[in-house]
Amino acid sequence: MGAFDLLTIAGSGLGMHQTWLDALGNNIANANTVRPTSENAFQAQMVIAQADPNGGVDVGGVALSDPEGVLTYQPDHPLADAEGYVRLPAMDMASQMSQLIMAQRGFQASAQVTKYAQDTYTTAIGIGSR
Repeated sequence: MGAFDLLTIAGSGLGMHQTWLDALGNNIANANTVRPTSENAFQAQMVIAQADPNGGVDVGGVALSDPEGVLTYQPDHPLADAEGYVRLPAMDMASQMSQLIMAQRGFQASAQVTKYAQDTYTTAIGIGSR
């Protein structure tokens, strides 16, 4: 492992966790998106993380939830069909919030590792210049 590999690995963690946070924010913002039954429901994004062969982590892709969603009886809604149904996302808000906490903690940990590595390298450079 080279001297700056720690920064590279922590930086990849920051990038992956930021992508995860962005996807979760979009999901939570659209949790109550109502669509007519003739359209697909909002599809939640699920970030797929994968190991980087050089160390660290990469975003392997983004999977989407079921476009069928959940049919909900809301006869007073302006988008309701003749039978009174609308389509909502098939998304569990508790799961989204739990994932949000995990993504935040992962981002914070990667940021802290980056800070420690920078401080260590700065101290080593200072010692070497004396």
